[in-house]
Amino acid sequence: MRTEVPGYRDQRGPSHTGANRCNKTGSPVCLAPEPGPPPTEPCCHSRVLTALECCAPCDIVSLSCRYQDFHAFDLSGATRVLEWIGDKGVFVAEYENLKKNEILHLILPLRLSVKENQGLFPERDFKVCHGGFSDTSVFDLKHVPDTRLLVTTGLPGSYLHVWQITEDSDVIQAVSTIAVQEKEDSLWPRVAIFSSTTPGVLHGVRLSSLRVVDLESQKTTYTSGVSDSEELSSLQVLDTNTFAFCCASGRLGLVDIRQKWAPSENVSNGRGGPGTAGGRWCAEVGGKVRSPGPSVAILGSNGQLCLLDPRDLCHPVSSVQCLVSAPSPDPELLRVTWAPGLDNCLAISGFDGMVQVYDTTSWDGMGSQVEPLFTHRGHIFLEGNQTDTTPLVTTHTWHPHKPRTLLSAASDASLHVWDWVDMHASS
Repeated sequence: MRTEVPGYRDQRGPSHTGANRCNKTGSPVCLAPEPGPPPTEPCCHSRVLTALECCAPCDIVSLSCRYQDFHAFDLSGATRVLEWIGDKGVFVAEYENLKKNEILHLILPLRLSVKENQGLFPERDFKVCHGGFSDTSVFDLKHVPDTRLLVTTGLPGSYLHVWQITEDSDVIQAVSTIAVQEKEDSLWPRVAIFSSTTPGVLHGVRLSSLRVVDLESQKTTYTSGVSDSEELSSLQVLDTNTFAFCCASGRLGLVDIRQKWAPSENVSNGRGGPGTAGGRWCAEVGGKVRSPGPSVAILGSNGQLCLLDPRDLCHPVSSVQCLVSAPSPDPELLRVTWAPGLDNCLAISGFDGMVQVYDTTSWDGMGSQVEPLFTHRGHIFLEGNQTDTTPLVTTHTWHPHKPRTLLSAASDASLHVWDWVDMHASS
């Protein structure tokens, strides 16, 4: 159990169950066996293993070999936010309409914080380090590096909200807002952070409203200056002067804010791109954007995935069909992420209750179907396999330093931390 500072407890109220709840038995689920002597009381390993057995005809030993670690927790509400602060803390935030939504700074269990397995640890739960409440839904949250500041966005999308993690209590408190240039009832501004001595907030709903605002003075330091009304799906800051944008249509570009608007795009005339195939798209640029090779991944709501070289965005290096059962039921939740600690490895989610990991090393064709290297099915099978209540993965993220560890969250408020085993490498 965690120790609560009165400031945050007063906000939550005495009857609030809190976000440190685990699975329905009140304990985190760990698929990998703990080292040391066997437990004196029955644990929940067998329940999870039995449920996961539904997805494949394998015995408990072979199934447990698929994970180095697997912990499952329940939050008090579903989150679309998994934002790292360091390598031991993560922010989550609820996104329901017409209610106060909780924003939490969680500290990972000690077992998941160490670089190597060093035996038994007494603390197996997330700890709530700080918390606060938003009057609006929180669809995205960014921590401003080297500060105690956060920026959130959601609906209604009239403002971005700036928060501060207090030093003398456990409260995350609202400190200011940033007005959004274009206000639309059904759309919310995408956001990214330029990290420097004077941090800047990049945000926009459409290409025409893209701008960078100095976080301290709230003065606008850059605007796109175009009338283009294409809707944005994602923004990503690449370095102190460059960012990437992806439109819902699949249009993608790299922008240098030291120059007037002249993005390097995946289309020659400002239209077209992979989105000509229809659907909604999202993208992520890998950490090797300045190196030769395909470091840009763009994912469509039908499961199509294109890899592009940032030096030539007009000609995909490869275009494949991922193994998804159906188009995404909520394309706003599409997510593709490069593994920071593994070469040519990425993960996708937003199609169902699964997270799929792919190795892109051998992708060189157009239109071929590819098989995932690993599939995490825990969000489907942990609570049974009723098809009418199957949760949808809302987001996922890679651990900054543990190569094969991911966090994933789903619409049923489940939060999983899992370290997968590369069975191909093992064999």
